[in-house]
Amino acid sequence: MRHINIGTKWFLLLVIGLAVLPWINDSRSFLIIMTQICIFAVFAMSYDILLGYTGIVSFGHCMFFGIGAYATGVMLDRMGANIGVLLLSIAAGVILSALLSYLVGMLSLRLKNHFYAMLTLAFSGLLLVLAEKWRSLTRGNDGFTFPIPSELKDRTVLYMVSLAVMVVIYMLLRRFTQSPVGRVLVAIRENEQRTASLGYEIIHYKVFASVVAGVVASISGSMYVLTLRFVNTTVFAMDMTLNALLMTIIGGVGTLFGAIIGSAIIEWAHHGLTELAKFHPIFERWIIFFGLLYIVVVLVFPAGITGTLRLWWMKRRGRRASSSPTETASRHGKEEAG
Repeated sequence: MRHINIGTKWFLLLVIGLAVLPWINDSRSFLIIMTQICIFAVFAMSYDILLGYTGIVSFGHCMFFGIGAYATGVMLDRMGANIGVLLLSIAAGVILSALLSYLVGMLSLRLKNHFYAMLTLAFSGLLLVLAEKWRSLTRGNDGFTFPIPSELKDRTVLYMVSLAVMVVIYMLLRRFTQSPVGRVLVAIRENEQRTASLGYEIIHYKVFASVVAGVVASISGSMYVLTLRFVNTTVFAMDMTLNALLMTIIGGVGTLFGAIIGSAIIEWAHHGLTELAKFHPIFERWIIFFGLLYIVVVLVFPAGITGTLRLWWMKRRGRRASSSPTETASRHGKEEAG
C-alpha cells in the first residue's frame, strides 16, 4: 500500500504541475505541444494494455485511432459544431472501434499472438485504402478541415480538457489493471499455458483487452483531430502505431505512467529536431535521431524509464529492509555487552 500511495502522490503532483502550466507559459505553440502530449499519452496507454499487460503485439493499432479521428471529423463537418455532436461522434468512434477490435480479436487471438499483429496490420491497410478511395466522405489524401465547438476554440480550454481526459483514462485503466481481470491478463502475459490450466478462458480475456485498447485509442483519435481541426489519411499510417510503440517502450512497458513520460519525450524531441532543421538539413531526417534515442534508452533503461526507476526504488527499499534487522540485532548486542 505504501508503494501505491507514493505513486499516487507523485502522479497528483504531476497533474497539478500540468494544470498550472497555462498560467506559467501561455504560448500558443507550447500549449499545442502539451495538448498533443496528453492525447498521445492516452494513445500509448491503450497500446500498453495490449503489449505491457497482455503481451499482445499490434502492428495496426492506428486503425482505432483513425476511426475515432474520422468519426469526429466527419460528424462535426456534416452535423454542426457543438458539444452534443462532439460527444455523439466520440461515442460513434468508440462503438465502431469496439466492434472492429472484437471482430479482429475473435478471428486471430484463438491462435498465436503474431496472427493478431498481422491481421491488425491488414485491417489498418484496408481502412487506409478505404479512406483514400471514399472521397465523397473523406476527400482522400487531401483530407478536410472542419469546425469545432466554440467552447474548445481557446487553446487553454482545449489543453485543460485534454489533460482531464488523460487523467480520467489513466485512473480508469489503472483501476482496470489492478482488478482481478487485470491480474489474469498479467498472468496470461507471463505464462499463458499455466493460466489456461487454472481454468481461465484465455480468448475471452485477450479479446476483452483488445476491445479496451481499441476504445481508448479511438478516444485519443477524436481528441487529436480537435487540436488540428483537420483530418486526412495519415491517421491510418503505420507511423502512428510506431509512435505508440516507441512511447510505450521508452516510458516503460506495463506501467501506464510510462506512456506519459514516453509521449513527452517523443513529442518534445520531434519539436526540437524540427526547430533544428532550420539550421541544418540533416535534422530533417528526424526519424534517424529517434532511432538513436531508442537505442540509448534501451541501453541505459532496459525496462523503460519508469520501469527501470521502479526497479531501482524496489531494490533500494529491499536493501533498507534487509539491513534494518541486522542493525537492530547489533544494537541489542552492544546494549547487552554494556
